[in-house]
Amino acid sequence: MNNQLLQTPIGWLNIVADESAVVAIEFDANPDSSETPNAVSRQCCEQLVAYFNGEIQDFDVPLKMNGTDFQRQVWQALNHIPYGETCSYGDIANRIGNPKAVRAVGAANGKNPIPIIVPCHRVIGSSGKLTGYAGGLDLKVWLLEHEKCGD
Repeated sequence: MNNQLLQTPIGWLNIVADESAVVAIEFDANPDSSETPNAVSRQCCEQLVAYFNGEIQDFDVPLKMNGTDFQRQVWQALNHIPYGETCSYGDIANRIGNPKAVRAVGAANGKNPIPIIVPCHRVIGSSGKLTGYAGGLDLKVWLLEHEKCGD
């Protein structure tokens, strides 16, 4: 596994990639950690920089998401939430054909290994309130506001 650190407006990120795809993006990375970048991690960093600069809305870096079939189904549904928009956990449950799985969708959303690119930050509670986010609610708010400005 290779990794590359990236300083962003929301803090240091650690991009983890193998030779073919990104496998994780980690928040609160230690900027003093050692790096072993490769072509995939460099491509991911370039696209994240462009995203944070408001130059792109979609990513095309290859991803490898390890999880259960259900988790991968939820993560795939997240990719269909348009930039600058939000939806609820119930909406995702309905999209995957399992309307009673709202809590399970929330749990899968929380296990998303590639935040930002797989936009779990765009999922909110059915009441419209922001709910948990792996990077913290302040980062979720920042990302949602950033995407509103990119319209």
